[in-house]
Amino acid sequence: MAHRPRSIEYEVFDTKAEVGAAMLAEIEAAARNQSGELTIVILGGRGAQALHRLIGEKAKTNELDELLGRLNVFTQDALAPMRMNNAFSFVRDFERLLGDAFFQKVKSFNSMKTDAADLEAEMVRYVEALTAAGGIDIYFLGLGPEAEAASHICYIKPGSGAGANDVAGIIPISQTIVEHHVAKFKAGGTSPNEADELECRNASHILTLGPATILAAKRIVQSIVDADTARGKVASFARFIKEGIADDAETRARQLDENPGLWIRLNPNVRTLVLPSVLN
Repeated sequence: MAHRPRSIEYEVFDTKAEVGAAMLAEIEAAARNQSGELTIVILGGRGAQALHRLIGEKAKTNELDELLGRLNVFTQDALAPMRMNNAFSFVRDFERLLGDAFFQKVKSFNSMKTDAADLEAEMVRYVEALTAAGGIDIYFLGLGPEAEAASHICYIKPGSGAGANDVAGIIPISQTIVEHHVAKFKAGGTSPNEADELECRNASHILTLGPATILAAKRIVQSIVDADTARGKVASFARFIKEGIADDAETRARQLDENPGLWIRLNPNVRTLVLPSVLN
């Protein structure tokens, strides 16, 4: 097989703040090791909130000015159709945590337009922008819980049919994704109104980057920090690190469709950061 499965050697941290600092250190290290622009895909929800708060605070100073001036930022998934200013939009959460100074200094910030009249054309535009940025230097990923201890990454859910050559997709939404999305926003500090929540619950599709971007990323940094409230992540993480990945192409494709989190283990350069709550 072209992509050899890897085991996961995870690192355990005591606090979300420590995980956020480790994530920022990854960006700073990548910036030191290359010249020119740096492209990252950021993680929505609680997995990277500590990182975003830390960057937001430092953006108020001049500490990260040189780095931010080189940084292209992309988001990885979204629910649609939905107004861009909906409180359940990842972009609104990023704006809240990263702050005005960040957006004034960053080279580019790119998000999927969830209110586009033609969602398919929007995804084509988005992928073209990511390609033009030179590919992904760091891909920040989490691990979402699914039934039978399966998992999703980005919003590639079990049974979506996503394959190794799929760069992005538009997937019919599932009730489990909606509930997971709403719950993580509420737990993460969002204060929504009823109209925003209703619009979110009426979203019909998921816009998401696909497995091809995960396989092609130069580095993946995975963070799982919220298993204390999202208890399904305990079983999903255990299966994610323990499950053997088949060599046979047909069997592997079926396995990856049943448990999309396993796509991470086919990238050769992964760092996994967790809190103790995901282990028990």
